[in-house]
Amino acid sequence: MVLVLASGRGERFAASGGAAHKLRAPLGGKTVLEHTLAAVRASGLPWHLEDAGHPGMGDSIAAAVRATADAPGWLVLPGDLPLIQPETLRTIATALADCAVAVPVHNGERGHPVGFAAQCLQGLLALHGEQGAASVVREQARQGRVRWVDVEDVGTVTDVDTVQDLERAAQLLAARG
Repeated sequence: MVLVLASGRGERFAASGGAAHKLRAPLGGKTVLEHTLAAVRASGLPWHLEDAGHPGMGDSIAAAVRATADAPGWLVLPGDLPLIQPETLRTIATALADCAVAVPVHNGERGHPVGFAAQCLQGLLALHGEQGAASVVREQARQGRVRWVDVEDVGTVTDVDTVQDLERAAQLLAARG
């Protein structure tokens, strides 16, 4: 289950001069969030949009997992990754077959979506605050149950937090054709 997180306030984007919320910012004829959702739909994986306005990423993840608790696993995908490729989503979902956590790595940089198998349910439900699921990843890493998945997808590490990030994403999107 792909959990698309769209609850953040986008304060850094506004502080950098953004006129709209970053997820509604225009990018190549669509909004940032529309690009992200198009990739999720194209992946063919089931998905859930979490946009209820939670105070922190941990709260958003916990709410999304609670709403989809019967899923066999979750891919946590922030809504501000408009260049993510559908194939990458499928790759991370497949990687969960033999690990508890699957983390995409692009040119040595950790990215999203981070995949979590069902055995992570209680840890994900306990999340709160700004930290996201880093504590769950650390716990699973201590037990040797994290798989680092090398990917060629720059979209895994191209989030839109500032106006400058949006400009970079627009350049990458244009180069993609």
